[in-house]
Amino acid sequence: MPSRKMTFSLPGDLASIFTKRVPARDRSRYVAAALADKLAEREKRLILACEAANQDPELREIEQEFDNLTDAMPEPWQDASSAR
Repeated sequence: MPSRKMTFSLPGDLASIFTKRVPARDRSRYVAAALADKLAEREKRLILACEAANQDPELREIEQEFDNLTDAMPEPWQDASSAR
């Protein structure tokens, strides 16, 4: 996969620790791996939250109420002839 250069700002103390502990040749790989891990964890939490919500009977009832609503909303001018 092609790489893409990006610019980020880090708090000074974090940037200092990062540059001291991670060799320059490994920094891009290190940030990419950390970002991939963080995004995967966020996706996992989102999936778990959705699964929990899907098990909640109250939320299922609300969802069914929304499913019963029609997508078609009458336009105001459709009833204009009856207003005269």
